[in-house]
Amino acid sequence: MQIAVFLLYANAVFGLLFRAPFLLFGATLGFLVVVAYAAGAFGLANDQNWGYGVSVAVSALVLVASVVKIGFGAANLINIMFDVALLVLLLHPQSRSYQRIWFT
Repeated sequence: MQIAVFLLYANAVFGLLFRAPFLLFGATLGFLVVVAYAAGAFGLANDQNWGYGVSVAVSALVLVASVVKIGFGAANLINIMFDVALLVLLLHPQSRSYQRIWFT
């Protein structure tokens, strides 16, 4: 879960710096994706159920949108690998077990 929190915060920061979500979704929705990354990471770091839900939803949304809009090109392949890694970290059985037991 710690690596997932780090990746969520990193995606939020890099999203603001390099504007990838803005190009993928547009200005308003791209900003909401960046805010959702940061909010999900904050919720996960503080053991909140809503943080887990937001994190899974935004990471799945970005993964599906980047595959549909951009495809599996060489330039997007590394981004897709990090999106898949984040989603796998969040949906791993140990992460789900931890979330079920400890989150309020």
